Amino acid sequence: MKELNSSQIRQMFLDFFASKGHEIVPSKNLIPQDDPTLLWINSGVATLKKYFDGSAVPENPRITNAQKAIRTNDIENVGKTARHHTLFEMMGNFSIGDYFKEEGIPWAWELLTSPKWYGLDKELLYVTVYPKDTEAKKIWQEKTDIPEGHIYEVEDNFWDIGEGPSGPDSEIFFDRGKDFQDLPDNDPEMYPGGENERYLEIWNIVFSQFNHLPGLTDNAQYPELPHKNIDTGMGLERVVSVFQKGRTNFDTDLFLPIIKATEALSDGFKYDSLVNSESNTSFKVIADHIRAVTFAIGDGALPSNEGRGYVIRRLLRRAVLHGQKLGITGEFLTQLVPVVGDIMQSYYPEILENTPKIQKIIAAEEKRFNATLTGGLALLNQVINQAKAEGKTQLSGIDAFKLSDTYGFPLELTQEQAAEADLTVDIQGFNDALQAQRTRARAARANDKSMGIQNAVLTDLKVDSQYVGWSVTAVDNAKIMAIIGQDDQGVDALLSSAVKGQKLQLVFDKTPFYAEMGGQVADYGEVLTATGKVIARVIDVQNAPNGQHIHTVDVLCDFKLTDTVNLQVDMARHIAVSKNHTATHMLDQSLRNIIGGDIHQAGSLVEPEYLRFDFTNEGPVSEENIEKIETLMNHEIANNLPVSWLETDIESAKKMGAVAVFGEKYGALVRVVSIGDFNKEFDGGTHVKSTAELGLFKIVSESGIGAGVRRIEAVTGLQAIALYQAEENALKAIATTVKAQRLTDVPSKVADMQLELKATQRKLESLESQLANAAATEVFSDVKTSHGHSYITAQLQVSGMDGLRQVADNWKMSYPSDVLVLAATVDGRVNLIVTASPSANAAGIKAGELIKAIAPRVGGGGGGRPDMAQAGGKNPAGIAEAFADVANYLAKV
Repeated sequence: MKELNSSQIRQMFLDFFASKGHEIVPSKNLIPQDDPTLLWINSGVATLKKYFDGSAVPENPRITNAQKAIRTNDIENVGKTARHHTLFEMMGNFSIGDYFKEEGIPWAWELLTSPKWYGLDKELLYVTVYPKDTEAKKIWQEKTDIPEGHIYEVEDNFWDIGEGPSGPDSEIFFDRGKDFQDLPDNDPEMYPGGENERYLEIWNIVFSQFNHLPGLTDNAQYPELPHKNIDTGMGLERVVSVFQKGRTNFDTDLFLPIIKATEALSDGFKYDSLVNSESNTSFKVIADHIRAVTFAIGDGALPSNEGRGYVIRRLLRRAVLHGQKLGITGEFLTQLVPVVGDIMQSYYPEILENTPKIQKIIAAEEKRFNATLTGGLALLNQVINQAKAEGKTQLSGIDAFKLSDTYGFPLELTQEQAAEADLTVDIQGFNDALQAQRTRARAARANDKSMGIQNAVLTDLKVDSQYVGWSVTAVDNAKIMAIIGQDDQGVDALLSSAVKGQKLQLVFDKTPFYAEMGGQVADYGEVLTATGKVIARVIDVQNAPNGQHIHTVDVLCDFKLTDTVNLQVDMARHIAVSKNHTATHMLDQSLRNIIGGDIHQAGSLVEPEYLRFDFTNEGPVSEENIEKIETLMNHEIANNLPVSWLETDIESAKKMGAVAVFGEKYGALVRVVSIGDFNKEFDGGTHVKSTAELGLFKIVSESGIGAGVRRIEAVTGLQAIALYQAEENALKAIATTVKAQRLTDVPSKVADMQLELKATQRKLESLESQLANAAATEVFSDVKTSHGHSYITAQLQVSGMDGLRQVADNWKMSYPSDVLVLAATVDGRVNLIVTASPSANAAGIKAGELIKAIAPRVGGGGGGRPDMAQAGGKNPAGIAEAFADVANYLAKV
């Protein structure tokens, strides 16, 4: 067997399929683009879904890639098994309606066994096929020299994830030999494809040839796809373990350098793949998690309490905890980021390029978690103490989940601390709460299917169409190249004519309408005859699979295919959107100028009425910096800077100083938009011709939308003027109220009124204190008894709970009774407070239990400590009944 490192194995796979006419597609961003069904890119085919479901057509139907992916459905198994990972690489070759089994199977065998390529021993390779796929089995037998008896029929070899493309598959296994055999020879699982360690699956070739239609039953026929496809997946980590004879995926050059670096940081612990130990698990978890976190942050994801940010936070925190098990103290994960970068440099040079940014984010999260550990322990101790005080032997799953979800305190640490207090944790309750959260998260995402059904109409649409909107917003003599709608059977089809009242999709040979992309909304407008009659209104524009602009229109008059029409963009909308898009670029630059160079874009939305810009930053933007940003923006607007653009190659663009969005991937040619010498950015949207067209810029709000991510919403032009006018009118109204002669006098007038209000409040508090003392003398003399326990109940005229607490504090000076229950009605709502003396607590009387017993009478609820509790309610008429229930409670005690 050849001696190959991971970089050579990856490159050889890509080179082989490039030699077969495949386009090598670079590994795409881990954050799915325009796909709300995925949290992460989770497979090699995930970034190519648009080709398989027919929403886009590739220039080359033969594609190969090595795609990084993240799966998090079984994080708990990482480090405990040989091949579980959160981040992994999937190498694959894909045919989009081009070659099929006849070519795909022999090519796979050639790559694996040819001395020019991988050169694996044929005697060690086995394949499985779907029993009904006699075609694939025959090709394996006749088109390759696979040894006799090395083909197995397995019923599970059919790839089907629900609606959309599906089909039989063929898996390839490598025999690792007797040293890896974990089952007896006669065990029913001891075969290629069974659950055993000897035969390792290294490649799966899916023959995507059927459409799984909605409502399809088990016995129904799967109709053939319009275009048959091939989708394969070879896990890089697994194949590397074969070539490097690793007992697990971790015993390879993809992980061992990270493990060795972690050893150096540990308190004398050493990694040994032959030993099943807790420390070995910790080494593997850290190596796996730092890879995933490094790549995820490198692609623009950030730690947070939800979605993919929650995954990053969870992985980081698990790695920190396992570091503690190895005796590592302080922040250490940042030291492993360059190690990951060195390992992956040949194919992912961006990791080393972005190492400082990635380290900064990880360092902040590590520091935050170390503080969380301290605070979380204090909260956990409260939960433990309360459970023991109530005589419980188990912490509730809800409490454990709250500690984990809200405070970031891991379940395993909760279990350890509980065990030291002789308590267990309700794991089922924890899992139920976790599942409920997952269900909510899935519901929050779009309900779209993971792989749509191919639409042959759009996929096969090859008519020419040119976008000319960079320079014009109206086009004469545009030819209608396609009309897309539904035929008499309700099926999408190419139509020959359009009828008034229909909603259809049109393609023109040339169009000035911008298709929605990159956060900028689409142009609207009209389709007209040569005489100026409006025959359709454009209400949306999207990109078609083959790149044409698809115009969704409301048809106002009949017309037919090949008619010549005029196209007119809604100029008011177009100009407003263009202004806000240019302002977005200027805002991006202003943030970097004012706050610092580490700012980078995390998303944007450009509408006619406003713009929204998300960016990375630790903490809010100060009011002082908001003012500086607005001043800088309006200064550059007043400077009437010219806005221009050019198309060039990516390296020339970088030399020009153009800014690329951190985490985005770009093609060979890019469009660079320049705003004078103020800003240069990679961009494909529409813009104004000069900054003066913006007129005015005003920030509406600045807020946080996740850990380390801020959002600014802003307006330009007439919207900005309207906002300033509204604020001025509000200030004038305040000036009238406070009797200020000039608007500039308002702040001092308001400050004077605040001082007067504070003085009045102090007087009120003093009077309330006197009234409380006076009331206490009378209240404390009215002592009742029930079954040997004394109690006082009273309804007081105070302004709120603070007044009740003051009377309660006076009661504690002498404890004239075992229990005190006070009530007050404030603005139609009831405030209740219960206090119990130390002797009452010793007798089993708990203020928290008592208030839970009586609060329902006033239409509310509450709780608290054994010595003091409070509640609120909305039924003042029930106060007398609540007081009566005090005696009932004491009788039960």
